[in-house]
Amino acid sequence: MKGTIHINRNLINFGIPLGLLGILILLMKSSFINGNETLNFAITADLLLIVPLVYFLLIRKSDIPNTTVIPIMIIGLLVGSYFLPQESQAYLSLFRTWALPVIEISILTFIVIKVRRAIKTYKELKSATPDFYDTLKKVCSEIFPKKLVLPFSTEVAVFYYGFINWKTREINENEFTYHKNSGTPALFGGFIMIIGIETVALHFLLARWSIVAAWILTALSVYTAIQVFGFAKSLSKRPISINKDSLTLKYGILNEVDIPFSDIDKVELSRKSLEKEELTKTLSPLGELESHNVIIYLKKENELVGLYGIKKRFNLLGLHIDEPKEFNERMENALQ
Repeated sequence: MKGTIHINRNLINFGIPLGLLGILILLMKSSFINGNETLNFAITADLLLIVPLVYFLLIRKSDIPNTTVIPIMIIGLLVGSYFLPQESQAYLSLFRTWALPVIEISILTFIVIKVRRAIKTYKELKSATPDFYDTLKKVCSEIFPKKLVLPFSTEVAVFYYGFINWKTREINENEFTYHKNSGTPALFGGFIMIIGIETVALHFLLARWSIVAAWILTALSVYTAIQVFGFAKSLSKRPISINKDSLTLKYGILNEVDIPFSDIDKVELSRKSLEKEELTKTLSPLGELESHNVIIYLKKENELVGLYGIKKRFNLLGLHIDEPKEFNERMENALQ
């Protein structure tokens, strides 16, 4: 019953604004707006102000973040840009030129302030080093719809770890690294080199056919290389940790899971090949390209959260630890 009410409420929350946009689209496609400045202004105001306001009034007492009003406003802008005749877009152009940049800067400033405040609070409450990615996800969950939290957090984290956070991460007593004695950094470096070589070659080949397509491919390749670089840098910033009641496994921002000790059957030091079964996974998304030296057996299934929120179920997990013997001893003590 509660699920039905929740679904019906969401239909109202999103259905009414969509209905209003539909009416405005029909109006914009009619002949009434030709040369009518008053009507052009009224439609623009409806798209950018009235529809977002109606949406805000509908969701203000629900679990949907109030900041989702901004995407509704952006949708209104896109609808107006597509359906309004070019000569009737004077007010839309003013909004794009003056209001939209202010909104974008305000959102970024709000996120930065929230993240800094959350990290400061974390430091005051705990002696452990705060994790930027975890903090960022918590902040974004207060700002964006649930489905946008992980994609947005991932994109921000890639640039943060790749180009902003160059300070060496101090490793606490309960934490373990996994990147120093593995070949992963070299693999990521190899990927970046391959991307660079192929981009240059394909750019000149495509340029013979279309210079625009060549530059689009180059831009996408550069962006991919930046992402790979951010992924590689995040490995040293997010160590594995043995907590009071759980084991937190992280592979940069690519994979993570928090396993309660009650779910762990045993921890084994082993490099043996893992059987290819549905519930057998590796912490590294590179799979067999990266060797493992620790195998964790679980009593029941857990969920590995990967890039952009992709989830995988597992009950056996292979991973690499730079100091496997010390890790195994700590885990044996923790599981007793």
